[in-house]
Amino acid sequence: MDRLIFTSNGTVNAQALVRASLVNEMANVSTVGFKRSFESALRTVKVEGEGFDTRYQIQAVQRDVIQMTPGPVMTTDRPLDIAISGRAVLAVQAANGQTAYTRRGDLRVNLQGQLETGGGQLVLGQGGPINVPPGFRVRINSDGTVYANDPGQVGVQVPVQIDRLRLKDASNIELTRREDGLFKVLGQPDGADFADGPNLPVITPGALEGSNVNAVEAMTRLIDHSRSFEMQIRMMKQTKDIDESGAAMMRTTG
Repeated sequence: MDRLIFTSNGTVNAQALVRASLVNEMANVSTVGFKRSFESALRTVKVEGEGFDTRYQIQAVQRDVIQMTPGPVMTTDRPLDIAISGRAVLAVQAANGQTAYTRRGDLRVNLQGQLETGGGQLVLGQGGPINVPPGFRVRINSDGTVYANDPGQVGVQVPVQIDRLRLKDASNIELTRREDGLFKVLGQPDGADFADGPNLPVITPGALEGSNVNAVEAMTRLIDHSRSFEMQIRMMKQTKDIDESGAAMMRTTG
């Protein structure tokens, strides 16, 4: 009986990782630019060690690769909102100063006059963080060029190019998630750069890309996982009852 409990207990422990990734997806259904990354599966591996060489253990296998499937595009008509198309990503400066990447497009100008994402990361241009002249109004073209104009200027207002978003096509590489939630190149240290892909990055101004998590699918998977968990617990309880019944029978026989 201990082998059955051993296997069921291993399954329950491995499923905890699967549940964590599902809960994370559900929590980010409405997060702007969120991308799924965790894929989990269960596999059986042979247990090595002392004792009989006949036991197998359930283990969870995880793969953390950003899935660049596009999310729904929502029109906002806000000048600083952008939706990034294809497999392009936006370069930002993480809290530790390293270069990282994101699909988040809810941009704003902070109190220091620098362009940042809704998460507080500085948006990088061709030469570093993008600085906006005080009091200027900003708009972004579909190619990522950032223009600014002075609303107080008399006469015809001519927008002035102040920088260009550092957009990179990630078609030829795989990205993974950093500890702070931003993206980095899979297998490379944080802050590593990568070569631009063959596709020209394009953005949609005045719009935001939603999460690519399907709420119905994620909820269905979570319900299925909960039922599997309950089945494993029920199996361990039944195994315990059978073991106790057998022990009681032996005592009666003796």
